[in-house]
Amino acid sequence: MIGPAPRARSGREPELGRTEAAGARLLAAEAMRCQPWRWALPWEVLLLLLGPQLAVTQGLRTQEEYDRDVKDVMSQYFPATVEYALHTFNIQSEDTNAYRLVRILNSWTETIMDMVIFSMELLLRRTRCGKFEDDIDNCPFQSSQQLNNTYNCFFTIGTHPREKTFQLLYKTCFEIISE
Repeated sequence: MIGPAPRARSGREPELGRTEAAGARLLAAEAMRCQPWRWALPWEVLLLLLGPQLAVTQGLRTQEEYDRDVKDVMSQYFPATVEYALHTFNIQSEDTNAYRLVRILNSWTETIMDMVIFSMELLLRRTRCGKFEDDIDNCPFQSSQQLNNTYNCFFTIGTHPREKTFQLLYKTCFEIISE
C-alpha cells in the first residue's frame, strides 16, 4: 500500500524544505489572494445599508406631484373617455336619432393596477341628426315638447393608457321628465 510521503520529525517537509507553520502561512496568503470578494465586502455592506434608503428616496412624491399627475391623466384621456361613453350610448340606444353631450355633471378618476377608471355623470340630449351621421358634435338639439329627449347617465369606463383601449364597466341612464 502506498501512502503519503513520509515527513521528517524535524517539522520540515522533505520535498520543499519548509516548516509546517510556514506552509500554513503560505496557504493562508494564497487563499487571501484568491478571494476577490474580500475587498468588495465593505462596498457590499454599504450598498446593503444605503440601497433601500436610496430606492425609497427616489420613490417619494409629494401630494402636489401626485395631484399634477392625476390632472395630466384627466386632461389627456378624459375627453376621449367621454366621447367613448357618448358613442356607446348612441350605439346601444334604440332611437334612430343621435344624442349629444349637454354638460358633464360630475366626474372622478381612480387607478387600479394599470387601469385608469373614469366615472362620470353626463347630461345627454337628443339631436335632429341620425346617430350614424358624420358630424354629430355640430348637430342642433331637437326641441320637441311631446318627446322626452334628455337623459341623465352615469358611466364607469376603464382605460389602459398604454394600449389606448376603453372598456365600459357600468352604465345606467334615466330620462329627465320635462314639465
